[in-house]
Amino acid sequence: MKTSEPAGSDVARGAEGPCIHPTAIVGPEAELDSAVEVGPYAVIQGRVRLGPNCRVGPYVHLTGCVLAGAGNVFHTGAVIGDAPQDLKYKGQPTRVVIGDSNCFREHVTVHRSNREEEDTVIGDHNFLMAHSHVGHNARVGHHVILANGALLGGHTVIQDRAFISGNCLVHQFARVGTLAIMQGGAAISQDLPPFCIARGHNHIGGLNVIGLRRAGFSAAQRSQLRLLYQELFRSGRNLRAAVEDARHRYSGEPASILLDFVAQARRGICRHKGSRWDPQERLAGDAPAE
Repeated sequence: MKTSEPAGSDVARGAEGPCIHPTAIVGPEAELDSAVEVGPYAVIQGRVRLGPNCRVGPYVHLTGCVLAGAGNVFHTGAVIGDAPQDLKYKGQPTRVVIGDSNCFREHVTVHRSNREEEDTVIGDHNFLMAHSHVGHNARVGHHVILANGALLGGHTVIQDRAFISGNCLVHQFARVGTLAIMQGGAAISQDLPPFCIARGHNHIGGLNVIGLRRAGFSAAQRSQLRLLYQELFRSGRNLRAAVEDARHRYSGEPASILLDFVAQARRGICRHKGSRWDPQERLAGDAPAE
């Protein structure tokens, strides 16, 4: 690995290996691709493996066993791979596994898992904003956004394209479905169904219509999901019975995604709570064009 002097404010790339700022500390177990850049005062210790074009910013700490793919960017002060905040953890060599093209902004923390047979997993193309936290054994899918201060407890599951707004809380073992969105400051200890909007504490307030449009869902698919939302969360029926009945009357992938998610819930499902601005308009028709 080549250590080179900074060129201006940036780290100069060396032709013989990764470019490491003179003040950075890289342990002997680390494996860095030749196209990796490591900034001032970063510390990389343990069995850390970084793929091509990863950039490690100032004061970043990568520790334990962190396996990261290509194009990941770690901004100032991020701490990735430290021990889980779990009193049962006894120092086992557990891991954080990271895909490609993720952005970890200032002071993001991601903890490794608490047992060897299960990893903490971050997929591809995720954006973790400043001071967000991913707890041990969590599984974050692809194209997920965690806004500033969002906190994911241990063993949480965040499915693809979910949006967790600022200062939101996701309790340990809870799940957030694909294309769901949590309004700022929302908190859930139950599962948030796919395509839905969480607000307050364990409540949902309609469909993420704008997110569905942007993801390419057709008008017919959105209409079907509105009807399904009405039957599952606003009819007052037993949820399990409503799911079974709906399976006979709704077809298509979006409906199956929602029904399967609800059927697999183990912590309960966030329930609908009306508001003066949302339920009738958002369920009766699409929101105004963004």
